[in-house]
Amino acid sequence: MARVFIATFIASITVGGVLLWFEYNYFIPLYTLTTQAAISSAIKKNTPKSDKFFQDSLKIEGNGPEMVVIPAGHFQMGDIQNVGAKWEQPVHTVSIDSFAIGRYEVTFAEYDQFALATGRKLPKDEGWGRGKRPVINVAWQDIIAYIDWLSEQTGYKYRLPTEAEWEYAARATTNTIYWWGNEIGYNQSNCDGCGSRWDNKKTAKVGSFAPNYFGLYDTVGNVYEWTCSEYEILYNGKEQHCLKFNEKAMVIRGGSWYSLANYTRSAARFKSKNGDFTIGFRIARNYTKPTDNKTNIQIYPIKPRLYNYKRHQQK
Repeated sequence: MARVFIATFIASITVGGVLLWFEYNYFIPLYTLTTQAAISSAIKKNTPKSDKFFQDSLKIEGNGPEMVVIPAGHFQMGDIQNVGAKWEQPVHTVSIDSFAIGRYEVTFAEYDQFALATGRKLPKDEGWGRGKRPVINVAWQDIIAYIDWLSEQTGYKYRLPTEAEWEYAARATTNTIYWWGNEIGYNQSNCDGCGSRWDNKKTAKVGSFAPNYFGLYDTVGNVYEWTCSEYEILYNGKEQHCLKFNEKAMVIRGGSWYSLANYTRSAARFKSKNGDFTIGFRIARNYTKPTDNKTNIQIYPIKPRLYNYKRHQQK
């Protein structure tokens, strides 16, 4: 009788193990791919969570940075997988109102236009080039001055995103470690170990990699991005608000070309008081759908590239 029980127990464990192996190697990946394909298909058909890009006209000439309208919603903020640090806790639900955020990190070209128009000193580019590379080596006060100038030029109130808005936009409806999945993959972003030709060397031009499901580029790596939220070692609500003055350390997000992959996770968060060659920024503003045709907004359909799971698997 004991032998029968032991044999039955061993057989149950074996069958259970085989079923788990099939689940993790076939059913879960199939579910993940199907979900990602559905999201990507919705974006391609112009029925995504965000349905438009726009640019505000500048008084001097040209347009401001390209913006993406992010829909209202709620999400789980923080280290969902419990693979990060204590300052990424506690995981908590946050509700976000609709807002607009930069499609790209602010570039040297965009910042230099402001600096030349206002007589400010041009920031150093470390010899990597300007143009479409993300602006770096800018102090907090310079960023606020740029945002105030942009607001005056367009007639709309620009700002930095709150930390909660940043993570919501970066996750883009996902709850994985990175917006494309739980592995860093290969050549999907610019960081130390991401597999790009810029890894641990310098910044890449904005838009060099595929966008997330909201149409945002470079939310993983390239440069850290300032938020307007004050840093606290544990979440206590400040992540949902802006600090008007930079009196304390502020939250930076997204990792950089110099960061290890673990520091570029959607939940990863750090603090800083000063700018350097690893930190840039992405702008935001409140957005209300125009009620008439008398608007200076140029609308673009959302057409990000579809995510190819096999092509981007870790090599």
